[in-house]
Amino acid sequence: MIKIVKAGVDDLQKIHDMAQVVFRHTYREILSPEQMEYMMDWMYSMPNLEKQLEEGHNYYLAYDGEQTCGYVSVQYEGADGNGVEVFHLHKIYVMPDSQGKHVGMSLFDRVIAHVKDQVGDMPARIELNVNKFNKSVEFYRHIGMRVLLEEDFPIGNGFYKTDYIMGLDL
Repeated sequence: MIKIVKAGVDDLQKIHDMAQVVFRHTYREILSPEQMEYMMDWMYSMPNLEKQLEEGHNYYLAYDGEQTCGYVSVQYEGADGNGVEVFHLHKIYVMPDSQGKHVGMSLFDRVIAHVKDQVGDMPARIELNVNKFNKSVEFYRHIGMRVLLEEDFPIGNGFYKTDYIMGLDL
């Protein structure tokens, strides 16, 4: 049975360590080695993980027994022009040996619960950026997300994220 637990500053090393495996596994055929290292530092260095918590990222860890097997990060972005409360799903990753065991869906369900806890009955939307060549695009479509925008986003050092922004209205 998968258990989802809110992460704190003491859990950042677990997230960092999992990212060393799962992020590299996910993007090994999509990103150059140089962009991989740049993004690993940008998103997963310990100082940057700490900064993310300070900026309002809410991390949750997935456990299968005592073993951490995935993580997710969601952050409130604010209301859009129509008064819809927007939350950005920054990261959702499942360790390779735990994929196909409903861990990703358990993490996503926790994000939905987090958003509903924050907004109650108000209209809300979960948005995420996903590399358009990432096979997880099909997972997101399967759970009801739709492509809102397609764009190349500069991230520094001459690198770009070639992403879809996908959304799910709650």
